[in-house]
Amino acid sequence: MAFNQIINNKVIRFLTAIVLITLSLSSIYALSDDFERLSTLASQRYGQEAYKTVIELQRLTQRLQSASDLEKLTQINDFFNQKIQFVDDIEVWGISDYWATPLESIGQQAGDCEDFAIAKYVFLKKLNIDNNRLKLTYVRAQIQNGDTRAFRAHMVLSYYQTPQSEPLILDNLTPEILPASSRKDLSPIFSFNDTGLWVGSSDKPKAESQSNLSRWRDVLSRIRANGIR
Repeated sequence: MAFNQIINNKVIRFLTAIVLITLSLSSIYALSDDFERLSTLASQRYGQEAYKTVIELQRLTQRLQSASDLEKLTQINDFFNQKIQFVDDIEVWGISDYWATPLESIGQQAGDCEDFAIAKYVFLKKLNIDNNRLKLTYVRAQIQNGDTRAFRAHMVLSYYQTPQSEPLILDNLTPEILPASSRKDLSPIFSFNDTGLWVGSSDKPKAESQSNLSRWRDVLSRIRANGIR
């Protein structure tokens, strides 16, 4: 290999490393800004316990910056499953259906299935997981209670390695992250993220989510007001 080519390759590798470091630092600084506002609001609105939980979440996201997608999924799934207790909206908010922001869920230390999925979605996006890989998915869940079987509406977060991949399911009912084929108790109805809406198991978006889901549009607005961009 010619000497000039060797030098050029080294320069390219050096510049690439500088760009990657700069992007990483920018991401860390952006996270710090978001968490500064979030922790302040947690303390003001909910007290010291909520503040400590937000700081714990901040440290977790900092540690996960360079982790694999699977590690990010596992750690964020575990964090919210452990920090939030499942409680129906009527008990927490006094209404039958309310989509809470992650700050509200942390402050109440409680939420229903939508709140778990929303919190996981928001912070996995903050960890630079591509938005196209994440969908909040409404499912028909089969609940077995002894000899009695019932069905109810439920929400999970789905992760797709590619648009055609079998998704991994992040759920508050089943702590372990499993492929969709292992969740025979769930039947997908529709999925969405902050850009699109999909029906059933189709990989083609049917519509814009924020134009068609008013609760989703509302909670995203409140999340931004909490300082999470």
